[in-house]
Amino acid sequence: MSADAGPRRLRADAERSTARILAAAEEVLAVDANATLERIADAAGLARATVHRRFSSRKVLLEALTGVLNDRYLRGLDQARVATAPPVAALYRLTELLFELKVGSRAIMELTADPATRMTPMSPEVTAGLELLFRRLREAGEITATDTAWCCALYLAVVHEAARLPTDSPALGTAAGEVGARADLTYRTVLAALGGDRPHVEF
Repeated sequence: MSADAGPRRLRADAERSTARILAAAEEVLAVDANATLERIADAAGLARATVHRRFSSRKVLLEALTGVLNDRYLRGLDQARVATAPPVAALYRLTELLFELKVGSRAIMELTADPATRMTPMSPEVTAGLELLFRRLREAGEITATDTAWCCALYLAVVHEAARLPTDSPALGTAAGEVGARADLTYRTVLAALGGDRPHVEF
């Protein structure tokens, strides 16, 4: 056995424990937003001391969950192929993925949201991916707005508001499925707001 096999095994064990804690935290906090670290430890099947070693406070745990959400955002950007797909297609697919993520991670998004913006803080990598998409939309002539930071802020605000609409809202129209209806509304609203009256691709 190599000299560093022991430390590698310890690191792997620590990573597995951390993943178990974060998974348990998502499940428990979705049911009880005020659940304690001790309750999360019980749900993870780990000693409470282990959880406190990994996460010294609830604040630290929520920061880690913010990182988990940002990893999911990054996967969404990758799946939408924001750097290579036709930009309007990438925008629509990313919007679908964001609504799917909101359905699956709603409780954690609410717990990690910045009170000022009502959204989970996004990492520089996620912001860069969004800005790339809006630069490509501008270069393709799909939008006229030139400030990518403004485009991103408007897009995320529309996503947030569309997610809050009741399922029977007339604004959601007749698109198939809840995710599809919200994605369609967001896509059309954002392009209209940033690109004027130019007709856009149907999906």
